[in-house]
Amino acid sequence: MSYLVEQSIERLKFNNIRITPQRHAILEYLIDQDNHPTADEIYKALESRFPSMSVATVYNNLRLFTELGLVKEMMYGDNSSRFDFASTEHYHAICSECGKIEDIYYPGLDDVEVVASNLTGFAVNSHRLEIYGLCPDCQKNIENN
Repeated sequence: MSYLVEQSIERLKFNNIRITPQRHAILEYLIDQDNHPTADEIYKALESRFPSMSVATVYNNLRLFTELGLVKEMMYGDNSSRFDFASTEHYHAICSECGKIEDIYYPGLDDVEVVASNLTGFAVNSHRLEIYGLCPDCQKNIENN
């Protein structure tokens, strides 16, 4: 079991939340994936291991993980939220053609909330940065057509 899974399970236990095999598997899947899956994708990936698990179980656990700050929900215009394990602050590059999402780690923006607060007087509690463009695969597809 990875350190991130162990740490997340400890956080669940601290909040008096029972560690079910499904919860463990959903967390582990999110930590192992870097493709920012939808709830349906998580369900399809795990349904063979948990035939009695419903899509609602996945959604309910994702909502719980989001409330606890273990997972971030990323909502986009296509009405399907994507979920990202929230291990460290990072940003996203999103392909405007195929929807692929890549993580960007840029420590230079660590103090952006403080700067924004100082400039605006807002009590800033979070921020989100998204970069849009064409991924390398879509660039190749355009060049080849």
